[in-house]
Amino acid sequence: MSSSSAAAVPGGTPADALRRNRILSSKLYFDVPGSKAPVVYSTAYDIAFLGIEKMFLTKEGHLEKNRVVEPLEASQEDLLVVHTEAYLNSLRSSFRVAAIVEVPPLTLIPNWLLQQRLLYPFRKQVGGSILSAKLALERGWAINVGGGFHHCSAEEGGGFCAYGDISLCIQFAFVRLNISRVMIIDLDAHQGNGYEKDFANDGRVYILDMYNAGIYPFDYAAKRYIDQKIELVSGTETDDYLDQLDKALKVAQTRFQPQLIIYNAGTDILDGDPLGNLKISPEGVVIRDEKVFKFAKDQNIPLVMMTSGGYMKSSARVIADSITNLSQKDLIQLGSQPG
Repeated sequence: MSSSSAAAVPGGTPADALRRNRILSSKLYFDVPGSKAPVVYSTAYDIAFLGIEKMFLTKEGHLEKNRVVEPLEASQEDLLVVHTEAYLNSLRSSFRVAAIVEVPPLTLIPNWLLQQRLLYPFRKQVGGSILSAKLALERGWAINVGGGFHHCSAEEGGGFCAYGDISLCIQFAFVRLNISRVMIIDLDAHQGNGYEKDFANDGRVYILDMYNAGIYPFDYAAKRYIDQKIELVSGTETDDYLDQLDKALKVAQTRFQPQLIIYNAGTDILDGDPLGNLKISPEGVVIRDEKVFKFAKDQNIPLVMMTSGGYMKSSARVIADSITNLSQKDLIQLGSQPG
């Protein structure tokens, strides 16, 4: 939470030293050649048995597969940068995992199979989110076609979010990229209560969260840590939504000057999404993303986009259309760079 009353960030404790050492020894940051675009994705992201497929961009010929960056899987040591050992150990229970992803039948699946088919894809997406910050600082922008697990905090998962990739991404950036001011722009349909709790008293992080207040998670405690809260009602339509976003971005620009923007770009705001309960058109999502990228580019602030929630088959195509539009508007460059 970025406010004058926010407690100073603690420093020099043994826990801080351990976290720093874990970050510095991590293999998740690696050099990416200029021949690749700062678009991070792996087929391992896809959760086949739940029908979740993330990437449409390469299928449609907008981006060659060999130009997409494949991330590494986040290891136990990487995850311990934010998560407690007790929480990570709890994921060895199929009952616990089923509760977190809200799919009760998974309780009956052996945990080794859930690790392989569900938690491994999540850990790959976490690795992608963390690497994307490094790419954004180098290239001006990066897109992880996955991640954005904004309901997971250090000690608690929920809402289909088992690992806190946003908090992890930011903690890595603080240490490895030597930055101290990050803005989160969360435009998923749901409140981002996980990282809000993680950065509750951290003046280095400014949170703009625009969400449907009438749906999950109803986390009133976490709401206290939102610097700029825009609460929508169910049924909000495209024009009203985009108007509220314009106003919010203008306010954010006057309040905080970040060195990095984390953009949580959930497509569960789409009309017809079974969980979001908003009525935003596919074109509205494309315009929304364009507005956020323009907000960052106009101020020369590196931006990481995570695709987050979206629970319809059409979401992957809308994401592809949006990325294509960003390229056509010259807000991102999908062409290769020398080096």
